[in-house]
Amino acid sequence: MKAIWRGYIEASLILKITVALILGIIVGFIFGPDAAVLSPFGDLLLRLLKFLIIPLILFTLIVGVNQTKIGDLGRMGGKVFLYYVITSAFAIAIGLAVASLFNPGTGMTLPTEEFETPENPGFISVLLNIVPENIVTAFSEMNLLGIIFTALAFGIAISYLRSTKDYSELGEQVYKVVNGLNEATLTIMKAILQYVPIGIFAIIANTVGSQGLNTLEELGSMVLVLYLALLGMLVIYIIFMKLFNVRIGEFFKQARTPMITAFVTQSSSGTLPLTLNAARNLGLSKSLYGFSLPFGATVNMDGAAIRIAISAVFAANVMGETLSFPDMLQIVVLGTLVSIGTAGVPGAGIVMIATVFAQLGLSMEAVALLTAIDALVGMGCTALNVTGDLVGTSIINKTEKQDDQAV
Repeated sequence: MKAIWRGYIEASLILKITVALILGIIVGFIFGPDAAVLSPFGDLLLRLLKFLIIPLILFTLIVGVNQTKIGDLGRMGGKVFLYYVITSAFAIAIGLAVASLFNPGTGMTLPTEEFETPENPGFISVLLNIVPENIVTAFSEMNLLGIIFTALAFGIAISYLRSTKDYSELGEQVYKVVNGLNEATLTIMKAILQYVPIGIFAIIANTVGSQGLNTLEELGSMVLVLYLALLGMLVIYIIFMKLFNVRIGEFFKQARTPMITAFVTQSSSGTLPLTLNAARNLGLSKSLYGFSLPFGATVNMDGAAIRIAISAVFAANVMGETLSFPDMLQIVVLGTLVSIGTAGVPGAGIVMIATVFAQLGLSMEAVALLTAIDALVGMGCTALNVTGDLVGTSIINKTEKQDDQAV
């Protein structure tokens, strides 16, 4: 028994995850809905990952701020936001191009049941949520933007204390405590990583058991077109990384674990501990990824942006209508804004789709039709979201190194 356990611990994480995926699919097909009995093991994985989100963001960002100049932090923040806006617009354009080429939904009919439009928080509300009403609320409600703001505020304050004559010793002591807590958090994460394959096995078995092939057969064209668009965006990422001399092989070697976990859990925020760990293994700047990845888990939704574009074309085809060029341009602008600030949690894509449909006058019954494949498309979209965050961070890290060399 000890030999088996030792073999499990020493095996590579990607090997364990791959085996877990295969076994999960097999168990899901064999036992069908009865595979739901494994769902508590999957829920435990999500709880463990979410358990680490707050300390990882808080301590990593405070330590990162204290390892860089404040002016450099502002420059990096501008690059991160610009990258997220550009890639979101890119993603929607790719989604529209692929959907217009294959025209998913042609010949289908709308369901008769009514669908209640979910509430969208709105862009202004998202901006206001950056500054939490109080720290406790930001942490208890998992307001990532609020937590980032809190970490930046305290990180800058500690950095200032360390630079003053009167409080430098106190500032150093506080920094050492935070740095120690950061290392303790990383140690906990190493232990949780050993449970990741078990949780993934349970989640994929439950998903396959409940969804089966029926949903995929009913809306197969929509799913196929969406994954083609996701693949197209992945090619764009690779081109971007090539242009900035990011090592592709090393990138995917470290990124594959958070990508697979995001695919299975459908949660960008829940995968954040693994994404941060991948950035750390890639040797990226802690001051950069401590900010860019939590920020990206909230505002950078390239997969969701593609989903918005393809869903709009799908709905128009089902209704027997044709989207004009101004309509498509409106989808690019509106979809980019809507995708920024939508929570990186399962089901958030439906909120974005409903918001865009309401603006374009598309039928909400089409949203009800799309909910049938929410899990299937959500998997691929979430994996691309997480990949995009890491790609952007890797590229910006390269530009920062070039700036330092120039100086």
